[in-house]
Amino acid sequence: MTDSDKATPDVAAPPGPRPRLVWVTVAVALGVVVIDQVTKALAVAYLRPRILAGEVPVEILGPVLKLTYTENTGAAFGMGTGFTWIFAAIAVVVSIVILRTATRIGSVAWAIALGGLLGGAVGNLIDRLTRPPGIGQGYVVDFLQLPNWPVFNVADMSIVGSAILMVVLTIRGVELNGAKRTSSVR
Repeated sequence: MTDSDKATPDVAAPPGPRPRLVWVTVAVALGVVVIDQVTKALAVAYLRPRILAGEVPVEILGPVLKLTYTENTGAAFGMGTGFTWIFAAIAVVVSIVILRTATRIGSVAWAIALGGLLGGAVGNLIDRLTRPPGIGQGYVVDFLQLPNWPVFNVADMSIVGSAILMVVLTIRGVELNGAKRTSSVR
């Protein structure tokens, strides 16, 4: 009998941090940032001139989804106009916390959720750092319009989608480390 014959059968590792999931988080974030920045560049190049010329938004799905152009100097729903530097600082802090937390992830779903949140935060942070009037005070380009809803962008969609996924994971009892929380209430 050889040593390989004495080997124990494969046993599933208990839930816990999996280093490769950091890369899933980063890959999702990078994907969101690229899509967000490309779509914002297209909005600036093609939608901004139309809207500034007084043309109506482009209807994609009739009145349900339109493409328009706005420069948001505030937070969600246009709140906090004039406090752009605070939103930039918050995005930096959130990004650092997510990157630190990513080292403890043991769930692919949590890696995707945190990656989407990170990508959305960084996508809008890039705007705040690079657009006029200056570093940390720039506006965020928004271009997607739904009825009775503020105009938004891909980064915003990613942030909201990630938040929804995090709520679902929490309700289902999936912990950050991948373990399934069991109910202790009887």
